[in-house]
Amino acid sequence: MKSLYQQAIKDFNENYILYIPLTIILQSCIGSIAAMYILMNSPNEAFKFFELTLCVVLAMGYNAVIFAQLKTKIIFPILLASITINILLIIVNVYQLS
Repeated sequence: MKSLYQQAIKDFNENYILYIPLTIILQSCIGSIAAMYILMNSPNEAFKFFELTLCVVLAMGYNAVIFAQLKTKIIFPILLASITINILLIIVNVYQLS
C-alpha cells in the first residue's frame, strides 16, 4: 500500500505538464491571500516584514523552480512547503483579525 505522498508524487510526475499552470495559479493565489492578511493584521512592523518576506519568497521560489525546469523530486516538496506555510500564515492572521 502506497502512502498518500508517494501516490501524489507519482501522479505529479505522470501529469507534470498539466500540473504546471494549475499549481502556479493555486500557490500564487494562496500566497496573495496570505500577503493580504499579513498586511491587514500584523501589529509589529518587524514581524510583518518577516511574514511577508517568507510568503513572497516561498511563492516566487516555487515559480523559479518551475521556470528553471528542475526535477519533480525537487519541485513537489517546494510546492507542498509553499502551500502549507502560506495556509498557516493565513490561519494565523485570520485568527489575529478576530
